[in-house]
Parts: sequence; C-alpha cells; structure tokens
Amino acid sequence: MSTAETTAVTAVTVETAPARTTRRRPPAGVLAAGAWLAVVALAALLLPLLPGFDPLHGDFAHPAAAPGPGHWLGTDSAGRDVLQRTVAGARASFTVAALTILVGLLGGGTLGLAAGWFRGTLDKAIGFATDLLMSVPSLILVMIVVSLRGPSLTVIGTLIGLFTVPHFTRVVRAVVLSLSERGFVQAARMLGTAPLRILRRDIVPHVVPAALTFAFTATTVAIVAEGSLSFLGFGLRPPEPSWGGIIAEGRTALGSAPWISLAPAAVLCLTVLALNYLGEHLRSGGPAGPKGARG
Repeated sequence: MSTAETTAVTAVTVETAPARTTRRRPPAGVLAAGAWLAVVALAALLLPLLPGFDPLHGDFAHPAAAPGPGHWLGTDSAGRDVLQRTVAGARASFTVAALTILVGLLGGGTLGLAAGWFRGTLDKAIGFATDLLMSVPSLILVMIVVSLRGPSLTVIGTLIGLFTVPHFTRVVRAVVLSLSERGFVQAARMLGTAPLRILRRDIVPHVVPAALTFAFTATTVAIVAEGSLSFLGFGLRPPEPSWGGIIAEGRTALGSAPWISLAPAAVLCLTVLALNYLGEHLRSGGPAGPKGARG
C-alpha cells in the first residue's frame, strides 16, 4: 500500500471515538489553498458564461502580445487570449478529474467493500485483479486507446479513473477489515442483522471519509496525467484548450513569448500544490484529527 493510501486509512481508522466539539481556526495554508481552488473552479464555471468569452478567437492584430490591458496574460502566436484559454483548460482538467474520481470511487469502493467484508476467495481474486491492473503502464495504455478511439475528455477521464480503482480498493478494503473486528459490528452480527444493513449503516459511513481523503491524491494524479497527455499530443486536439496543450503550443516561443506557456504552467502547478496541501491536511487529521479525537 502506498504512503497516500496508508495515511488516508490511518486518518479515519486510528480512532473511532467522537471528535471534540471545540473548533480551531484552520491554518493559513489551508485557507489559501481552499481560496485558490475556489477561484480556479469559479473562473472555470462562470467566466465562459460571460459575453465575449471565446478561447478560440484570434486577435490577428496582436499575435504573441505581452500581458497588458485587453489581454491580461497576453496572447499566443495566433492572437488567442491566454487567460481565456487557461480558464477553458481548467474546465478540461476538472472534467477529467471528476470522471476519474467517479470511476475510482464507484469501482474501487465496491471492490474494496466486497474484498474486506467477504474475504476468502473473493478477496484473493480482487487482490490479484488489482495487482494485475497496477502492473500495467497506465499512460502508455491510455495513449494507445486514445490513438484508436480518438481524444475526448470522457475517454481520458474514464481510463485514468480505471487506473485509480486499485488504490481506492486498497484504501476501502483496509478500513473495512479494521471496522469488521470492532465491537459494534460484531454485536450487529450476533443480533442477526443482515450483512447489507451492517454495511450500509455501520461500515460505509466510516469508509466514506477515508475514500474522500484519498480522492485528493487521485485528483492531482488525474490533472497531472491529463496535462501530460495533452503535452505529448494525446489530449484534446488543438485548438481545443487544455493546460498541457497550451504549454506545448508555447514551448517553441519560450524565448520571445514565455507567458504563453508560463501562465497555464503556473496555474497547473498551484492547483496541484493546493490539492496536495489540502489532502495532506486531511490525512493528518486537521485541527481535530486523530490526536484530537482521543478525548
């Protein structure tokens, strides 16, 4: 199990006692990371609704123009506004990330619940399948499928999500194995409670926090993978904007117009950094984490 998987499980399963009711102000880093993600998400959702927003429109009078009024992040070699293309690229990255989490949570959550609860032969079969999937070079396989099926956010997001299923499976399985030995679960079994009712009432509510915590790691993986695929030419076809594609388009003009690549690269790096910071904060328990929960 990877470090991220282990810490995601530990943050939820170390203690099951109710957390203290006292609340402390979140660290400044958490507030900054949350604010950045909120700004990027709102920009990706709302700015495309504004009149005049067109990341494909080229201002041929100002190709490769430096940042300034009218084009706050400059334009690319075709005169397209870099800010608008970066915002549109955020929509592509978040769409892929959402599909990745959906596939990973549904697939990995279901397999992890089944493996941890029923154990035995089913657990071994699921373990073998997840180990087999983890041994496959994921990006290479995604490139092959995209070459055959054509690039689309649905295909890319689903494929990346498929490769997060083993990790979600391990996280959920570990939590279920831990909870199945607890007194309240054993008592429910002794009372003859139906297994599905125990899973729904006593297991799943404790599994969800661990899975959602690991989802931060999966989100960063999805965003970086989509950017890498687009940079290598296996993402959305130009001129459709994506962060990796915009960076790739601007690499030939780094000497004369560095803002073309640097703007989306900076947004990509800051977004991944914010997601990693929030995920690490949740895995460590936050202000009222495992230490605070012992009271």
